[in-house]
Amino acid sequence: MKQRDRVAMTEAEVAAFLAASRKVQLATISRDGTPHLVTMYYVMLDGQITFWTYRSSQKALNLAADPRVTCLVETGEQYFDLRGVQVQGVVRLIDDPAAVREIGRQVAGLLAGPGTEALEEYVQHAAPKRVGYAVEPRRILSWDHSKLLQPTG
Repeated sequence: MKQRDRVAMTEAEVAAFLAASRKVQLATISRDGTPHLVTMYYVMLDGQITFWTYRSSQKALNLAADPRVTCLVETGEQYFDLRGVQVQGVVRLIDDPAAVREIGRQVAGLLAGPGTEALEEYVQHAAPKRVGYAVEPRRILSWDHSKLLQPTG
């Protein structure tokens, strides 16, 4: 068995890992072909990494021209603690105002905690200037180096 196969997460492990995380490294493609890499807060909606951003942001401009993305969610400090998921795919634009507000509520709720009046005011103020995106996976790679400590059989 190849080491790559030994460290790969199961589909259920990938889903749990992505659901438990908050931040994703998001790579889009700039007009000149160079990667544009940013950190975004996200939520999982319908099994997809979903985020919102300002309509005029560089990533939104990049995605309008080329919807391909690579997303990286990772954790760990020591080699045998390293875990991560890389999702390669394309984004689906979400510009319905109610859907954008809901993405905003969920993302902001992760950060501020649900139910605060300030949270709803923030979302209502920010949402008209934003759009949402859902990442439709084309390829998923994963690793959990703690599996290397398990005996092979």
